[in-house]
Amino acid sequence: MRHPPDNPTADSTPPGADRAEIARFHASAHRFWDPDGEFKPLHRLNPVRLRFISERTPLERVLDVGCGGGLLAEALRRAGSHVTAIDLAPGMVETARLHALEAKLEIDYRLTSAEAIAATGVKFDVVTCMEMLEHVPDPAATVESLAAVLAPGASLFVSTINRNPKAFALAIVGAEYLTRLVARGTHDYERFIRPSELAAYGRSAGLAVSDIGGLHYDPFSDTASLDGNPDVNYIMQLVAPRASDDSSADDGART
Repeated sequence: MRHPPDNPTADSTPPGADRAEIARFHASAHRFWDPDGEFKPLHRLNPVRLRFISERTPLERVLDVGCGGGLLAEALRRAGSHVTAIDLAPGMVETARLHALEAKLEIDYRLTSAEAIAATGVKFDVVTCMEMLEHVPDPAATVESLAAVLAPGASLFVSTINRNPKAFALAIVGAEYLTRLVARGTHDYERFIRPSELAAYGRSAGLAVSDIGGLHYDPFSDTASLDGNPDVNYIMQLVAPRASDDSSADDGART
């Protein structure tokens, strides 16, 4: 498989990216692997996210977009995937690389964007984008870039936060102010995305919704679960159309 170049300069940031958000995640990178710190909910939810993904598609060549410090990327690698993981926060990518090195896991971490990879023509069997869409200024454009790196018939998995009063109460008031599970200012309610909106972004990019599940973290029992209720956090599977020529689809997945 051809790989996009690793460009660690600020010039690699796409014009539509939110530099303030990137800087905030860069600054918090050294705390990413603290299982009881501000990323604690992600640590608890990660096995649930992996189960949702692995039960719906073979884990072969995977691109993890917005990989952060490598939580899902490492889980995917341990499950047998060949993983390329990308992020625009230099601190996160460095943290991910060091943690994978210590864990003796071979993961291709890159400081780059989905747009840059799409420009190379590389295709993947699975693309994941966890808890990132609510931090970008143009989620529809991001979904289009994610769709562009899918091989024919491949799956895109996106997890994000619904936009409704319950989500505001739990994800912002509860998580940021009452329980202080995450840092204040982590989320902007106006950037939360309803499932119908995410489905529309997918359709515009040529993808079809295959499945959706609700992700739940209970801070009192410190447990995570998955069900069919996407009222707050949710994960959606979107699928690219299959090529009419199976042989060309197979070649496209391995360029």
